[in-house]
Amino acid sequence: MLRLLFWLTCALVLLASSVASAAIVEHSFHVKNLTVRRLCTEQVVTAVNGSLPGPTLRVQEGDTLKVHIFNKSPYNITIHWHGVFQLLSAWADGPNMVTQCPIPPGGKYTYQFKLLKQEGTLWWHAHVSWLRATVHGALIIRPRSGHPYPFPKPDKEVPILFGEWWNANVVDVENQALASGSAPNTSDAFTINGLPGDLYPCSQNRTFKLKVQRGKTYLLRIINAALNNELFFKIAGHNMTVVAVDAGYTVPYVTGVVVIGPGQTVDALLAADQEVGSYYMAANAYASAAGALFDNTTTRGVVVYEGAPSSATPIMPLMPAFNDTPTANKFFTNITGLAGGPHWVPVPRQIDEHMFVTVGLGISICPTCSNGTRISASMNNFSFVSPTTLSLLQAFFFNVSGIYTPDFPDTPPIKFDYTNASINTLNPSLLITPKSTSVKVLKYNSTVEMVLQNTAILGVENHPMHLHGFNFHVLAQGFGNYDPVKDPKKFNLVNPQARNTIGVPVGGWAVIRFIANNPGVWFMHCHLDVHLPWGLATAFVVENGPTADSTLPPPPADLPQC
Repeated sequence: MLRLLFWLTCALVLLASSVASAAIVEHSFHVKNLTVRRLCTEQVVTAVNGSLPGPTLRVQEGDTLKVHIFNKSPYNITIHWHGVFQLLSAWADGPNMVTQCPIPPGGKYTYQFKLLKQEGTLWWHAHVSWLRATVHGALIIRPRSGHPYPFPKPDKEVPILFGEWWNANVVDVENQALASGSAPNTSDAFTINGLPGDLYPCSQNRTFKLKVQRGKTYLLRIINAALNNELFFKIAGHNMTVVAVDAGYTVPYVTGVVVIGPGQTVDALLAADQEVGSYYMAANAYASAAGALFDNTTTRGVVVYEGAPSSATPIMPLMPAFNDTPTANKFFTNITGLAGGPHWVPVPRQIDEHMFVTVGLGISICPTCSNGTRISASMNNFSFVSPTTLSLLQAFFFNVSGIYTPDFPDTPPIKFDYTNASINTLNPSLLITPKSTSVKVLKYNSTVEMVLQNTAILGVENHPMHLHGFNFHVLAQGFGNYDPVKDPKKFNLVNPQARNTIGVPVGGWAVIRFIANNPGVWFMHCHLDVHLPWGLATAFVVENGPTADSTLPPPPADLPQC
């Protein structure tokens, strides 16, 4: 009897601790115009609470986040909570016309969701047009009280957000490209925490500085919020130790360079173990598409040791070449998951859905464009078009027909030599991509394995593919055409990295696997914003499960209407 009472008391203490550690964290976002001076000119941008980047949100695992959005901008807006699982809260996910209609100018909406079964660095951003260029910020999920990090506790945590800057209105940049059918203008600068750094004109005093003390360790929470560029990141004279990616813990990986695609996050420990002085941190583009225009500039900040003379010239790191695919591939393939660590999910072995999905560029017919066509993009030759009258999630929940078709194919309609550019560019059946709003329907709790195969139909490049609502295991990746006989032998089924955004290698493939255990509609798309309006996307409709806790609840009363 005493033993029973003892265990009952322990259970009650644990329950009370869990409840006590969960809080409601509430914020208000005022989205409105902000005049910012960068690169010698003033530019009106859309921003949150008058800051660029926007506010950093800090929560603990188990908390409920409640964010009130007041749209005082001239544009429609939604906010996506990038990487958040949104368990039974798909209405709060945020992609425009996928889970909601946009918040109109003068409108408001409250996002509310629990942060469960994940911790680390995520972020939030606008999910309408190119507005996320300036509407974004960090979302940091710390462990519950009494739960330590699975690595030595750092002395300080520092968000590092990379961005892109245009000396123009980004909405106009996108609209001009869509109207002409060509690629958009490249950005004029990269930024670190909103600042371009001293290599750009009029930017000597607009350089991010990180002050450190020798002997201390700093957790860099690195986020690539750039629209269209993967980036190399280095700090002169220092290595970094990667301990998490996309809010999933990893086996510690020591590296001199971090490679990070748009949408991805990396948590890296920086030990201030060098001589007292000043050291540049720098980021420049990893541009894998041969011949394509890109922003070939470098942003940099400064790591300044306490006691360093102000007159000292910082040391500059030697940066990789813009097309250094071997360095990028080494970084991406050397990351492994921390099996058995907090929130680790073992790789599911039983597969219910096998998918082979091509991703790449093509063209579509455009009578109003200058040459009668425009650049397009597709998955399995389906080029995605968003609905205009009702969101996909509303159509699913209320069983409204005519908004989407449940016919996204498991394999491409034509099998071909996917990475052979000399053949594919001459084949009109591959080059022209039909437009549709096609989705893939999944049974609740089914396991999906997807081969993402890059194509060389209209150029070839690394595509950062982002899946909403889930993390997936990255089982393997490689170059050339995926071999269904040989390549499964390379699968890491023990401790693969878990991500929400995967860079499909240039001219190559990646294999991912996830469990569809969250009912709703979940967007999958390329996180190069230039490719999203071109149609490099699809969506998964995950059906309700058999119980109340596996069934999507009704939408909130203030959900915006189209």
